[in-house]
Amino acid sequence: MRILGLDPSLSSTGWGIIEVENNKVKYIADGFIPTDAKAAIGNRLALINKVLSEVIEVYRPDEAAIEQVFLNANPMSTIKLGMARGVVIMTPAQFGIGVTEYEPNKVKKAVVGVGKAAKGQVETMVKILLPGCKPKNNDSSDALAIALCHFQYRNAYGIKK
Repeated sequence: MRILGLDPSLSSTGWGIIEVENNKVKYIADGFIPTDAKAAIGNRLALINKVLSEVIEVYRPDEAAIEQVFLNANPMSTIKLGMARGVVIMTPAQFGIGVTEYEPNKVKKAVVGVGKAAKGQVETMVKILLPGCKPKNNDSSDALAIALCHFQYRNAYGIKK
């Protein structure tokens, strides 16, 4: 079974794929989808959809997971993040893949053991838990952490989408 972890952002959406076989986790791939801040928002969202669709077609994940949104102090930033999240949730759905959401502190606790872990701690644990993995950036590292969180919670609580 393959799990797609997603870290949505209008500027750089992270993605990561892990594979689970006999309760063992293996790194498959990761990346990020940067968009041009000067481009029209519709074009940026379309790019996220296009690239994420290509990722899904290439790696064929069975399930997907995304981090729940947090509110920014800036309402416009929150709205733009919401738009990117909508595309990131919708794209797997177009392929019949359900998306499970996790709070940021659950992701950190599942990967690091501490709900208030720093980004560096999360990336270090992702590399330890997924030997051979060298995340492309913080966004793809976070996406892999979300995929790992989903693996742990789906096993512990029988979550299936």
